[in-house]
Amino acid sequence: MTAIDLGLPRRMVEFTLDGAAVRVPEGATLLEAVRAGGGDLPTLCHGDTLTPVNVCRLCMVEVEGARTLVPACSRAAEPGMVVHTDTERPRHSRKLVLELLGSATDLSTTPRVKEWMAESGADPDRFGPEAATVAQPVLVDNDLYVRDYAKCILCYKCVDACGDQWQNSFALTVAGRGFDARISTEYAAPLPDSACVYCGNCIEVCPTGALSFKAEHDRREAGTWDEEQQTATTTVCTFCGTGCSLTLHVQANQIVKVTSPHDSSVTRGNLCIKGRFGWQHVQRTDPQESQEATG
Repeated sequence: MTAIDLGLPRRMVEFTLDGAAVRVPEGATLLEAVRAGGGDLPTLCHGDTLTPVNVCRLCMVEVEGARTLVPACSRAAEPGMVVHTDTERPRHSRKLVLELLGSATDLSTTPRVKEWMAESGADPDRFGPEAATVAQPVLVDNDLYVRDYAKCILCYKCVDACGDQWQNSFALTVAGRGFDARISTEYAAPLPDSACVYCGNCIEVCPTGALSFKAEHDRREAGTWDEEQQTATTTVCTFCGTGCSLTLHVQANQIVKVTSPHDSSVTRGNLCIKGRFGWQHVQRTDPQESQEATG
């Protein structure tokens, strides 16, 4: 069960959710209410450190009296509201959205998407192979992270994290319109020539693996990436005195990536280039270097 942060005292709102009376703090979203009650709704564009943008449309629910389905991630609970999350309309909508996403993008590294596909009975293949728009080259123009936009669903989370919600670097934006819309740097410049400061906060919020650590990408390409064999240890970054929390993900005694807890009061999941990528000094990957170092 997910608790809702009450913060300052707020009036409680009572409404009906899937036939049960629930009470949540004023301003809480329907998605927060569902999760607080132990339920779950599929969502990709929602991030707990970002303002909802209502793009992926996976968390749509039915509100009695409303003409259309509403996005649970941003719709606030209101007194007397009657909400259904598992009736025919939201189920059909969820199935179709998953099919459209699956037919147009590579969701192979998207967590839980196979589970959602099975639950909804979604079949992206029914649109045929000509529906796919994934033929985009993988962009590897630096040593820290990889951009694989064949996996991008245009959720805009990377743009928001890079922009005014967190980093204020504005290195990423949406270029083009309609079917030509894509995430890009200014004038499609290589990442090293852009305003990117390599904080990696865009990787932190990417829901599909379109942005990933180069270490992760290389291991996936080699077939050696195995999250089940990884351990996660949270510690404190030593590069400065800010006190950022780091979670070290280790596989085969090697750090493979670094994240940060979203509930940390210092970082809220965000790091700088040193915290996110500056871990190579604790391990040597070149056998000859290791031999020379040890004499």
